[in-house]
Amino acid sequence: MTVELQNEEKAKVVTVRVSGKLSKKDYEAFVPEIERQMERHGKVRILFDMHDFHGWELGAAWEDLKFGVKHFKDVERLAMVGEKTWEKWMSSFCKPFTRAEVRYYDRSEAEAAKAWIEG
Repeated sequence: MTVELQNEEKAKVVTVRVSGKLSKKDYEAFVPEIERQMERHGKVRILFDMHDFHGWELGAAWEDLKFGVKHFKDVERLAMVGEKTWEKWMSSFCKPFTRAEVRYYDRSEAEAAKAWIEG
């Protein structure tokens, strides 16, 4: 599993690049950084970039649900970039759990996702 976080200090954008399968330990690493950005900027925008992604372990799925409930109003935009049909479905599934505007982009549209999340 690989998780890479990238912050855009001037913008309130956090990029989370994931591959493999997300674990609870991964959430313990990147959630505090996202929360620091929320403290700094209020609402944030998240670019969730999935490459060779295999989903969530059970503990990670629970952490994801807790994050969504806790920060229901704190994410302004969520762009999900992926490669698989189920990832597109996942972007639709998460919409009721956030006030964020959520959009899915295919890997070939990664630049459009970045432009939208920063715009």
